[in-house]
Amino acid sequence: MAEQHKDTILQQGTKTDASQAPIINQQGKPGKSRFSLANIEEREYSEQEYKELSQLYERTFTNIQESQIVKGMIVAITDNSVAIDIGFKSEGLVSITEFPNIDELKPGDEIEVFLESVENKDGQLVLSRKRADFMRTWEKIVDAYNKSEVLQGKITRRIKGGLVVDLMGLDAFLPGSQIDIKPVRDFDQFIGKTMEFKVAKINHPNENVVVSHKVLIEAEMHEQRSAILNSLEKGQILEGTAKAITDFGVFVDLGGVDGLVHITDLSWGRINHPSEVVKLDQSITVVVIDFDETKKRISLGLKQLQPHPWENIEDKYPVGTKVTGKVVSLADYGAFIEIEKGIEGLIHISEMSWTQHIKHPSQMVSMGQMIDAIILSLDKENKKISLGMKQLEPDPWLTLLQKENPWDSFAEAYKVGTETSGKIVRLIEKGVIVELPFGVDGFVPASQLSMTPLKNIAEAFHVNDEIPLNVVEFDKDSKKIVLSAVEYLKHKEQKTIDEYVAKHKLPPMTLKEVAEMPPKPIEAPPEEFTEPPTSDFMV
Repeated sequence: MAEQHKDTILQQGTKTDASQAPIINQQGKPGKSRFSLANIEEREYSEQEYKELSQLYERTFTNIQESQIVKGMIVAITDNSVAIDIGFKSEGLVSITEFPNIDELKPGDEIEVFLESVENKDGQLVLSRKRADFMRTWEKIVDAYNKSEVLQGKITRRIKGGLVVDLMGLDAFLPGSQIDIKPVRDFDQFIGKTMEFKVAKINHPNENVVVSHKVLIEAEMHEQRSAILNSLEKGQILEGTAKAITDFGVFVDLGGVDGLVHITDLSWGRINHPSEVVKLDQSITVVVIDFDETKKRISLGLKQLQPHPWENIEDKYPVGTKVTGKVVSLADYGAFIEIEKGIEGLIHISEMSWTQHIKHPSQMVSMGQMIDAIILSLDKENKKISLGMKQLEPDPWLTLLQKENPWDSFAEAYKVGTETSGKIVRLIEKGVIVELPFGVDGFVPASQLSMTPLKNIAEAFHVNDEIPLNVVEFDKDSKKIVLSAVEYLKHKEQKTIDEYVAKHKLPPMTLKEVAEMPPKPIEAPPEEFTEPPTSDFMV
């Protein structure tokens, strides 16, 4: 007897129309959302019958392949899953969470699913509704990319470097540089907004999409940009917005076309950085200075729309006027003073003091300091102003000469042999310059500072040291006073000599050695000390 086979089939037949199959809920009552197998009959088949039934059963299956979208019919809906027949040996179960519209579906509905595998490790058919939806969305996005179509999307959140856009249910990346034609500093303002985009890039292996809103703005502004470029001419006044600020200038958006205002064209006065004049996103009025049609470079100016500060300068600042300004630059020969934006004058070192011999302007002024000065001369054509500080005070030498008996008065204060003291204000190769009472400078030769030769004056004497002195020479015509510390010590006690030696770390000297020392020759003062000062405006 042929080998008997057993099989279990539904009473309705080998294949049952799902639309006619009863849906049984958990209580065994007919219903829409519950399914179970019922009335199973067990029969025995001959080998021939089993073979024929198997062939008939195989012919009911369609030719399907993995990793593709297939159509299937819903045969049952349970609390956790949806059973779908795709014409294969068995139905596939898909999690109910993959159906956002489950309430709209019912058994018998035809839907698309993605066939991930015909058989997993448990021998089950693996289907995905979510993957099928993704693939259809992906196809639409790729098609839109190929056709350069505009898509709508909603910006959902911010990530590093840009924003995430919900594009038909798929997350796309919007780089910060592709949001607008001008730099965006606050990404959060776009979250929740629905905007139009173009697909800028597609990464098929990783299934990533990059979109751009900037290209749409650029397309809209193309005609406007062309109109601006075609109408540009020197001297044209335009309205714009400060788009970016750099160390060398400000880039201005003129409505789709950028122009540059160089730092030198922002203000008539000195500025350290363009941000002192213009702020980001500020609306400004500019004038076209130059335009390179080949390179599409536009040079703009801001200060050119303001009156030139040197207009009517002779009426505003006549010679002899007292002005107040800020020190903006120091040079070896003097200090530049900004009287107002775009107007600067020079105080030459010779015009800083009546009595002191200034080596560098930093002895009298410092950067950023506000000072008073007198206008000495004005050259409008070359835009030069000469200023003086010492003119704020009377000339002490002139005052001395104007007295009835100036020699008597001066002999009383600075006659040869007079004891005095001076504060060192400068060290020079030949000696030191000291400030005497009444603000007058005097010269002490190196040989008159010590009984023994000095190899390095700076090791023993320092600026601001107060030293005792005797006047050894006075010349009213040349305005020079020469003094000596050695001559002063010749008439003092040993204690005074010891204190001087200790203070300046000099070799020891006795009172007898000092008293018996023959007079040393007096060196001539340096030229910078004896030559009359000059007030030439040197730039």
